[in-house]
Amino acid sequence: MLRTVTVTRYVTPLREGGSLPAIVEGSDEGLYVVKFRGAGQGVKALVAELIAGELARALGLKVPEVVLVELDPALGRAEPDGEIRDLLKASAGLNLALDYLPGSLTFDPVAGPAPSPEVASAIVWFDAFITNVDRTPKNPNLLCWHKELWLIDHGASLYFHHDWDGYLERSHSPFAPIRQHVLLPWASRLAEVDSALAARVTPEVVNSVVSSIPEAWLQGEPHFGSVDAHRAAYATWLLERRKASPRFVEEALRARAELV
Repeated sequence: MLRTVTVTRYVTPLREGGSLPAIVEGSDEGLYVVKFRGAGQGVKALVAELIAGELARALGLKVPEVVLVELDPALGRAEPDGEIRDLLKASAGLNLALDYLPGSLTFDPVAGPAPSPEVASAIVWFDAFITNVDRTPKNPNLLCWHKELWLIDHGASLYFHHDWDGYLERSHSPFAPIRQHVLLPWASRLAEVDSALAARVTPEVVNSVVSSIPEAWLQGEPHFGSVDAHRAAYATWLLERRKASPRFVEEALRARAELV
């Protein structure tokens, strides 16, 4: 189960992205980067962030702790920025946050440090698995912290859930956008990591992850008759996607061969 904290102080907005995430202080006195349910991407971005983050952790990748955060809209009453004030009001209730990594730096593919082939390959595999279109040289969504790469910002992954029609058929796509992946040049162990990572995506792991999605985030989806059916659809897609690993690994290998 994910921990739940309450926002006690809005510290500062992070204006790098269009969804206006922010650094906040929680009731445990920790600092977190909050993704708001009232932002333009809506609650589906939070679902993707939760699923991707917890699956990455299960695969042994570095991800800041994912927590659920309760937000009282009264927190924004004294906020002078109208856009932020409206965002806080629209995000009352349960939101999602990542642990803030103080002193971390955005990964620069030119400046380095270069990742190991094993780490690069595992991250490329993972992003092809979750269909993450947002790990490019322009927007790597990787932090360097204590000499390791940490994965952040997965709200654009799992984009199948924006259109549930034919979603299982689309789970077997080769994922052509992998050719834009910032770590592809270093991912020389894709074939080696494939079987090991796919084996970790078990029904037990998948069901554990999707069971942690708050019920409120799954309500109101017209394609499903119940929250349980909606939740089960995520699990089914992830397990079907695991079966497609030979296809998306082959696509990644093809794209990498074109780089060298």
